[in-house]
Amino acid sequence: MTSSLRPHGDRKTPSPPDQQTPDQQTPPQQTRTGRRTPPGRQRDAFFDNAKYLAIVLVGVGHAWGQILDGNRTVETLYRVLYTFHMPAFIIISGYFSRSFDLSPKRVKRLITGVAVPYVVFEVAYALHRRFSEDPSNEISLLDPTYLLWFLCALFIWRLTTPIWQTVRWPLPIALGIAALASVTPTIGNDLNMQRVLQFLPCFVLGLVLRPEHFQLVRRRSVRILSVPVVAAAVVIGWWSVPRMETGWFYRNAAVQDAGAPWWSGPVLTLALFGCSLVLTACFFAWVPGRRMWFTALGAGTIYGYLLHGFLSKEGTFAGWFHDPAWDKPLGAVLLTVLAAAVITLLCTKPVQRVLRCVVEPRMDWAFKRDPGQDARDRERREKTEAREAHEARAPSETGEKVSV
Repeated sequence: MTSSLRPHGDRKTPSPPDQQTPDQQTPPQQTRTGRRTPPGRQRDAFFDNAKYLAIVLVGVGHAWGQILDGNRTVETLYRVLYTFHMPAFIIISGYFSRSFDLSPKRVKRLITGVAVPYVVFEVAYALHRRFSEDPSNEISLLDPTYLLWFLCALFIWRLTTPIWQTVRWPLPIALGIAALASVTPTIGNDLNMQRVLQFLPCFVLGLVLRPEHFQLVRRRSVRILSVPVVAAAVVIGWWSVPRMETGWFYRNAAVQDAGAPWWSGPVLTLALFGCSLVLTACFFAWVPGRRMWFTALGAGTIYGYLLHGFLSKEGTFAGWFHDPAWDKPLGAVLLTVLAAAVITLLCTKPVQRVLRCVVEPRMDWAFKRDPGQDARDRERREKTEAREAHEARAPSETGEKVSV
């Protein structure tokens, strides 16, 4: 990556997802054997739906980024999409990082779920480019390739979680840091720190949100209000195409790199954060809260995110997107549907089973055994068994017939 506002040459690119079990749980459910599964093992359908829909938008955004030149309609939709789809992902990631406390268990999860996939796929993407386009391409763990900046950022954000949970005004402080980053071109490209710092407020916002905040935006009145809000965003996006660089939405460079005055950095930081917050609320308002056919795919969004980049980059290297047919309305629609379908397939269970060893490795051999873990596991099992035994006895104690 370079420090330019268009980090992928004359084509544009986005970013993507977390792979955590939701903290907000659904009520216990009864299994086929009659036992009730503990609440902690249930997933919240709303967040799985949100993650799946967001990852589909990521894939669609990557596809649109290949056909922007001279297509004002696609670029308008692209700008609206890039205003909220990454902030939505990052807010969800922050929300599910609230329990991160630097304990051995959570540090292990951070390493196996974020750091190891980053290293594996950074090497894989570098080798892919070496064989497909540039034989001299080097492997560098300090310069995240393409969409891997998100894993790098998530690793850093989670490590700082205890700080944001300790300070009194976490969100204003994060906004101040983002504003300072936007006027500091000397930060450089290592670990893509511009994006890490400029998207930081979205992660911190997720940390301070609570379940009731998500309930507020899921009301019917908000859903109705979101329609004219999104329509206004599309109109503004259309107006901005010839007047504003698309690269501003990537937040990967200081304003001085684009020849803008320094004072525009804080202004742009606050403006983009405000617009992102409004459109993200509109997105959450329309996410279904019940189980849908795609709900289960929300658990595999990290697979779709990491894998679809190979197809997108191969298409760029091989010139798949140079065909004039993609510039026509029907071609753009076809490309959108194709991108959504590919992302959906990459999130399915078969793909997860094959690649879990590199995306979600256990790696118990690499970590010290926590001396107190056995005792905690035993105590947890005893409590679960006691609760299940009590629930099994409860009907018989009230004279009700117990079915097996």
